[in-house]
Amino acid sequence: MATWFLIVIYLAFISLGIPDALLGSAWPVMYPQIGASLESAGLISMIIAAGTIVSSLASGTIIQKWGTGQLTLFSCALTASALLGFSFAPSLLWLVLLAIPLGLGAGAVDAGLNHYVANHYKAHHMSWLHCFWGVGAMTGPIIMSYFIAKHGSWREGYSTVSMIQWGLVLILLVTLPLWKKVSMLQQSKAEPSDISDPSDLSTTDTSTNTNSKKVHPIRIKGVKMTLIAFLFYCGVESTVGLWGASYLVGAKSMTAETAALWVSLYYGGITVGRLITGFITLKVNNRILILAGQIIAVSGGVMMLLPLPDIASMIGLILIGIGFAPVYPGLIHETPHRFGKINSAQLIGYQMAVAYTGTTFLPPLFGVLASQWSIQLFPIVVLIFIVAMLLSSESVNMEIQKRQSK
Repeated sequence: MATWFLIVIYLAFISLGIPDALLGSAWPVMYPQIGASLESAGLISMIIAAGTIVSSLASGTIIQKWGTGQLTLFSCALTASALLGFSFAPSLLWLVLLAIPLGLGAGAVDAGLNHYVANHYKAHHMSWLHCFWGVGAMTGPIIMSYFIAKHGSWREGYSTVSMIQWGLVLILLVTLPLWKKVSMLQQSKAEPSDISDPSDLSTTDTSTNTNSKKVHPIRIKGVKMTLIAFLFYCGVESTVGLWGASYLVGAKSMTAETAALWVSLYYGGITVGRLITGFITLKVNNRILILAGQIIAVSGGVMMLLPLPDIASMIGLILIGIGFAPVYPGLIHETPHRFGKINSAQLIGYQMAVAYTGTTFLPPLFGVLASQWSIQLFPIVVLIFIVAMLLSSESVNMEIQKRQSK
């Protein structure tokens, strides 16, 4: 039963990933047709992310009232409806309004499922969970690229993705009783296979000393810099996804459909990287993988920045995706171990909210810079964001090492 339950969670994360890269892939074609400006994509992205912030902060309360299964079902139905609305939207105003349910549908289920997997499954399951998000994120641009190239229609791309989402809603509806059965099973006994480490059964964490004396999670040393790392990670991931195609079209003179395919390969790098990372975590520490991924992402950013042939920029885009692969799931999975299991539920909610804050503000910030100066600022801004993420993440590791050495 636990295996089937995990498959349902994976399917839910596919549904989360599918819409994430659609707007950036379609925008070079969309904005002239609806009479919007280039930077308007940043406004839509901001509203979507704002909705995810609100719903992720409320996720704990909603899960207590509804349960994770019902929340996941409702959220997927909400995003499917919003995406269908996108396919009919006649103007920017309609896109702005539809962005609200699209964002609300993603945030709560994201926080709830991340918290569950971080506390009950091993690190490789967290990597594979986000690998399935990448499957969705990679599939979206491929679908959009096909309909733009073959039919010249971004609207058909959105309607097709909506139908896929409704298919996932049907699966979640059919398997809804499974969530209740697993919940009852977990209340009656703890399954050893669902524990990430035997030490997780203890409420004592000597490395952080946060469980022996309950303190507000924000006051724990290292938490604030961890939140900054989440802000820059999600900010740069979404910046690349939203503006990568526009950069390739505007600075590298690619067609919109070709640029969309390369963005899908960026998400493909994240997806394949997380699949591989799931196996590597069986042998290699999470912290080492996070640092290695950040260094690879920096190298990809440098390739895009240097005056090299255009193919180097495209390879750099894929390297950034591969580098991003272990960062987000690794940081989430480290939360109970770094700051104590008793604090993890609240902290993961905070992390989701701050991550979506990065998604809300950093891509629109680049949109303003691109409209005022040039889209060619893209690799510079991306590299700055990646380095900021690396520095904040490593400062947390230094703080933990200092604490453990005492």
